[in-house]
Amino acid sequence: MQLFGFPQRFLVMYCVWKSVVAGPDAGLKTWERFSKLDYPGDKAFLYDIFPRNFMWAVGTAAYQVEGAFQKDGKGLSVWDTFTRGGNRIATGDVGSDSYHNIQADIRALKQLGVSHYRFSLSWSRIFPNGSRGSYNEIGTNYYRTLIRKLKEINVQPVVTIYHWDLPDHLQKKFGGWGNPALIELFRDYADFCFQTFGNDVKYWITIDNPFVVAWNGYGTGKVAPGIKNDTDLPFKVGHNLLKAHAVAWHLYDRRYRPRQKGKVSMALASHWIKPSRTRRESLRACQWSLDFVLGWFARPLFTDGDYPPSMKHRLSHRLPSFTRAEREEIRGTADFFALSHGPSLSYQLMDDSLKFGQVEVLDLRMLLYWIREEYDNPPIYIVESGWFVQGEIKTEDSKNMYYLKSFVSIAIKYDGVNVIGYTHWSLLDGFEWHREYDIRRGLYYVDFNTHNLKRRPKTSANFYKTLIQKNGFPQLPENRPAQGVFPCDFVWGVSVETTPTQQVDPSVYVWNISGNGELRRLEGHPAPPLRRTSRCADYASIRQQVEEIRLVGVSHFHFSLNWSSLVPSGNVSQTNTTLLGYYRCFTSQLQQANITSMVTLWHHTRQRSSLPAPMEAAGGWLHSDTVLAFVDYARLCYRELGAHVKMWVTLNEPNDDHVSFAEGHQLLRAHALAWRAYDQEFRHTQGGQVSLVLHMDWVEPAFSFSRKDVEPANRVLDCRVGWFSEPIFGSGDYPPRMRNWFHQLTSGVAIYVVANGVQEDPARFSDSLRVYYLYNYINEALKAYTLDGVNLKGYFAYSLNDQRDPGFGLYSLIQDDAIAKASLSQYRNIIRHNGFPLQGSAAPAQQCPSQPKPCPGCLVLSKRPVMGFLFLVGSAVLVALGIIVYYTAKRHK
Repeated sequence: MQLFGFPQRFLVMYCVWKSVVAGPDAGLKTWERFSKLDYPGDKAFLYDIFPRNFMWAVGTAAYQVEGAFQKDGKGLSVWDTFTRGGNRIATGDVGSDSYHNIQADIRALKQLGVSHYRFSLSWSRIFPNGSRGSYNEIGTNYYRTLIRKLKEINVQPVVTIYHWDLPDHLQKKFGGWGNPALIELFRDYADFCFQTFGNDVKYWITIDNPFVVAWNGYGTGKVAPGIKNDTDLPFKVGHNLLKAHAVAWHLYDRRYRPRQKGKVSMALASHWIKPSRTRRESLRACQWSLDFVLGWFARPLFTDGDYPPSMKHRLSHRLPSFTRAEREEIRGTADFFALSHGPSLSYQLMDDSLKFGQVEVLDLRMLLYWIREEYDNPPIYIVESGWFVQGEIKTEDSKNMYYLKSFVSIAIKYDGVNVIGYTHWSLLDGFEWHREYDIRRGLYYVDFNTHNLKRRPKTSANFYKTLIQKNGFPQLPENRPAQGVFPCDFVWGVSVETTPTQQVDPSVYVWNISGNGELRRLEGHPAPPLRRTSRCADYASIRQQVEEIRLVGVSHFHFSLNWSSLVPSGNVSQTNTTLLGYYRCFTSQLQQANITSMVTLWHHTRQRSSLPAPMEAAGGWLHSDTVLAFVDYARLCYRELGAHVKMWVTLNEPNDDHVSFAEGHQLLRAHALAWRAYDQEFRHTQGGQVSLVLHMDWVEPAFSFSRKDVEPANRVLDCRVGWFSEPIFGSGDYPPRMRNWFHQLTSGVAIYVVANGVQEDPARFSDSLRVYYLYNYINEALKAYTLDGVNLKGYFAYSLNDQRDPGFGLYSLIQDDAIAKASLSQYRNIIRHNGFPLQGSAAPAQQCPSQPKPCPGCLVLSKRPVMGFLFLVGSAVLVALGIIVYYTAKRHK
């Protein structure tokens, strides 16, 4: 049903006008507040426990689970009629058959360990035609038995008097909730419920989700009684529902509360909405969306007894009005805020016209804060929450587990929201209203094809049971930030894919000084060659690069050589000596700055293989000649650069997803032969180390207690990592089942994390995501070292700058200038403290041997041309002085 009869854009224009007239509501600050929270820390999972006496519950609704729709004198409800009309396929005639399975439901509740159980009474089971004169004793006894059995297992009932299943007789006789006559009929029905069950019930819900009843039952026709095409009727229905609730609340307050000591409220459902743009009018439109869904009923109950001003201004005569006496009668008729959040409304029964051009999202935390601000921080009891899985899913429902973990605790801890209880919906799979049996929401799987509708706990049931037992998510040592330091010889590094080079361009350029100022190359006029050998001073960028690395505070720098540029033909007899000289200068300058080079010989990426072109054309790594050529190339690098390089990486991430098993086999051979070449020919003089870099992603089973999930997770890890690690670190062959690779990794083999980083907008110099990432990932590395005994020897942040991988760098590059980001300071601080030492004067400082300090003059002295020139001038001066002194002395004689 469309809310308005004219275009959506008019609404946005009206929102701007209204913001000037009426001013922002209290909840409007919610979006601004959350936009200023530290990202991504505000999204992190919170390990903490809930307040003492927090109410843990599950819920059901009568029509969804009871069945027995004509058993023991029960009358028809509007849902019994609705499901037999139109194009409906299934009914709730049987549902989960809870009417005949009280004991099974009680057993499930006992297994979960909940403190409360929310269920609804079927109006037509107690009063078959809706009035007291049709009282049904047998139906009433069913609820007496259920409540008694709940008390036996110390579970408190939370009773909903009306959950959408109006007696069909009242719909046909009076037209349902559109008729004010139902207000008094509901009062009489509620009076009977309070009188009959009230001594054992401390929490009452008068009416569930009046928005869905009014808007979708009497507007869109998506739910029972399925009435549509009267655009004014939903607002009349909502008007009567509010009055019916109010008279029931006052009845309880005057007649039953003094003796029964219970609390009464109305369950209100809401979605959450975020602005499509950052403009003020988008925020106003979000506020309107909540006003028209949640505020429609919440403002009368919790504020002033009247509808939100936005509804009154916009709907005009279509929205019924309250008298002053009626406003006073309605205001304050809720003892707690009963909130429903989930697919009963969100993404299911929300019309686009009620989103006001904004974006619907799932965010219970922000919704809770909005309620806190809008309605003066009431106690909030979440009486329905949870998500769903598809109907074919049986007991492994990962979405429900995720939803359970995601929302509530952080709102209590950090936002000051007064949440007093949480109800997961639902206890059982059942009839899901307009979705029928297409989806499942229960913690217990119900096999609808069995005679007794057997219940089986899902993985979410086990999760929820543990959550209740622990009253939240208490911190374990591995969940807390680690405090401590790495060993003194721990390696701190930074990586780049390949270091930038400065080559000599032999071309001649003309500067178009009178035009656009561009340089234009003169074709066919190369510059004359240098009549001397190239020198390190020819590469002016090296000093700047080394200085940028030194300022990070690292002891190691990891970069890759470019095989295809260094040996373009693949034949080492045709080496690019200029590029080789550059690498030699770069590594020597790093060494003089006390920065150890870790050099990768072949860096594979998905975008380019980096193989010399002739080898790529001949079949790449599938050709055995490529393996032999790689070993020759490795020997060249060991021989020419080994004096300055003590850590070599043969292959970078050869276990990439795009590498075939046949290629992987040849890559393993190439690594092994290159390692042997260094071991036999160079290690005794150079004293370096050689290894390879493997890409690793951790994989968790969706359900750690399900073999069907644990075994596939292990296979993924085996194929990604064990494929290369087992032949090298283990048995030397592909493992039969690839199961022991992790044990091999953690049983003495030295591990270096040589590239670890996260991408963030390169324009953000205050890169909060990377700051958060570095702190937490390095902290996890410390836990691996201190708690798990992993032989972790070093950590390299990726990347030094944004040149090759925009968004990954510690430096941003603006033209030729390197601008340090906030993450660089964070990383440098961690390095300076060698981890995360204990704070306070009582904590002993780590005592490490002092390291040799960089020699600032070495960078100058290492420039041989400058040194030679200074030596020549100095010698000439000394000789001249000697001659002058000699002849002066001779003249005196």
